[in-house]
Amino acid sequence: MLGIVIPAHNEQDTIADCVGAARRAALHHDLGGEPVEIVVVIDGCTDATGVLAARAGAITISVRARNVGVARAVGAEVLLARGARWLAFTDADTVVSPGWLADQLSLDADAVCGTVGVEDWSQHGVHADLLRRHFLHTYDDRDGHQHIHGANLGVSAPAYRRAGGFRHLGCSEDVDLVRALEASGAKIAWSAKPRVVTSSRREARARGGFADALLHAIVQQLNPTALPALTSP
Repeated sequence: MLGIVIPAHNEQDTIADCVGAARRAALHHDLGGEPVEIVVVIDGCTDATGVLAARAGAITISVRARNVGVARAVGAEVLLARGARWLAFTDADTVVSPGWLADQLSLDADAVCGTVGVEDWSQHGVHADLLRRHFLHTYDDRDGHQHIHGANLGVSAPAYRRAGGFRHLGCSEDVDLVRALEASGAKIAWSAKPRVVTSSRREARARGGFADALLHAIVQQLNPTALPALTSP
């Protein structure tokens, strides 16, 4: 069995599309009919995220941590207990491609770090075009990149266990896990093959995450000496 984990905090506007895309990826012909379970971890939600995720076909688990590391770890443990051999992680504001899960598995690695794409920059108003051009110029969307995104991450169950799983960090929990995987000797594929499209939203759900990186990039463009380019995880 394969598993997909999606942490969510007040994501009622995006969760149905996210789960729908994950379900399409779960039915890809290259998976050979292997069962896939999708777990959405409802973390301190005060909106209809849980109802909409369940309606879209996900298993829902509720926690009140307001901590993305906890949410990912809880989802992973649920799926491991159900017999998952591979854990794929994405975010509730992200749409994975139909071949996303099959592409992760095709890389024959202990873990896969994928890239992200953005299609809609409109939430950034007058800065949208500036940010789009900056992202395209500085983001390394190719095999061999060194980006780490919880929105596009996969790991085998044994490698996840050896690395100790997600620590309960409020941000950079994905980076922390990958560093632990590296330390454990895991074979990691840094690949642009598994595709996802994520949000360019201005309001970050986890401080220090992708939304904050985009806002920092705007500051950099307005004041180039202030911040580094969008080349870090």
